[in-house]
Amino acid sequence: QVHLVESGGGSVQAGGSLRLSCAASGRAFSSYAMGWFRQAPGKGREFVAGVRRSVSITYYADSVKGRFTISRDNAKNTVYLQMNSLKPEDTAVYYCAATISPGSSWAPDYAYWGQGTQVTVSS
Repeated sequence: QVHLVESGGGSVQAGGSLRLSCAASGRAFSSYAMGWFRQAPGKGREFVAGVRRSVSITYYADSVKGRFTISRDNAKNTVYLQMNSLKPEDTAVYYCAATISPGSSWAPDYAYWGQGTQVTVSS
């Protein structure tokens, strides 16, 4: 069992930045690949970024590539999402999630989810 808690969401103007954090507790954090997903009102849950158990292997949705950076600190049991050059279409609830399926961008592969944090980008 892994318990995930996100923080760092908020409201920002277009072009601004936010850094989301996801603190994990429970079974060995480093055993899991981690991902960030988001869900905008009236839309399905969308993959944003992922990082494998190795901190150096990351992957992104095309919509955020070059603007968002995912990272993890296995010593602190934490995964981060640095979001730069934010756009109004980035507005959503952002969730972190854990999976034993490395490299997956498919939400059903992720067994553990946080409660989500709201990100609102105004134009």
